[in-house]
Amino acid sequence: TQSNQSCSSHNITFKNSLYATTYTLIFIPGLLANSAALWVLCRFISKKNKAVIFMINLAMADLAHVLSLPLRIYYYINSTWPFGRFLCLLCFYLKYLNMYASICFLTCISIQRYFFLYQPFKAKDWKRRYDVAISAVVWLFVGIDSKVATVLMTGTAELFGFIGPLIIILFCTWKTKDSLRGFQIPLQNSSERRKALRMVSMCAIVFCVCFAPYHINFFFYMLVKENVITDCFLSTITLYAQPFCLSLASLDCCLDPILYFFMTSEFQDQISRHSSMVIRSRLMSKESASSI
Repeated sequence: TQSNQSCSSHNITFKNSLYATTYTLIFIPGLLANSAALWVLCRFISKKNKAVIFMINLAMADLAHVLSLPLRIYYYINSTWPFGRFLCLLCFYLKYLNMYASICFLTCISIQRYFFLYQPFKAKDWKRRYDVAISAVVWLFVGIDSKVATVLMTGTAELFGFIGPLIIILFCTWKTKDSLRGFQIPLQNSSERRKALRMVSMCAIVFCVCFAPYHINFFFYMLVKENVITDCFLSTITLYAQPFCLSLASLDCCLDPILYFFMTSEFQDQISRHSSMVIRSRLMSKESASSI
């Protein structure tokens, strides 16, 4: 009916303001945190550290998205795009690239920590090149999938990009938590198990907070757009929720660095060491300046 059609074609007037505000708040923390994370992970963290290769790739995906935010902020503030078609498509592409690369690498981190916890002897023989090869496959898959997403979001992308990883991450979290109550894992102390649990739990939290709302709402969003859902109330809720869910999806750029800091003891040590060096150098410069 005409009322249903007018109901489902709401003009979400607050959308541009919401995106501009969200991306502005994300940009500086995301840029600083992911730049620092890449610097520490690449330069100081042992490459044999569990999941460090996946963390590096995750930080790269976040940084690529963060660097595109100023152009998007300009557009949402001024409602005009003077940067050309190529940059427009690139920004749109990077948004989905970040989303699905983050989902895949969070899944890889969860699987690896779960696998190493239950197979500690295989963990000792695990080579860095295996993680590099897995990361290359992920980038290839995500790159093609994100290119498709810029044109048309499909049910296949929804299945393999969300439902599959969700099941895997929740399974790894459950089994890792279950290991704390059992004795079936050989030669593993409780400290190592708790570290693994913190890691996979943080992956699950980031996944559920940032990506679950978007994909769940997107399912209903497509039904509204295809006029499968004609109920006015449900259509309105779905359309109004979409900008908030999309904003949450970009929040992972700020949450992922928390994963590196709190879940990797080497990362904490390097941050603390370099922070103390900066503070010490500043104090020494102040003392020398005051003595002049």
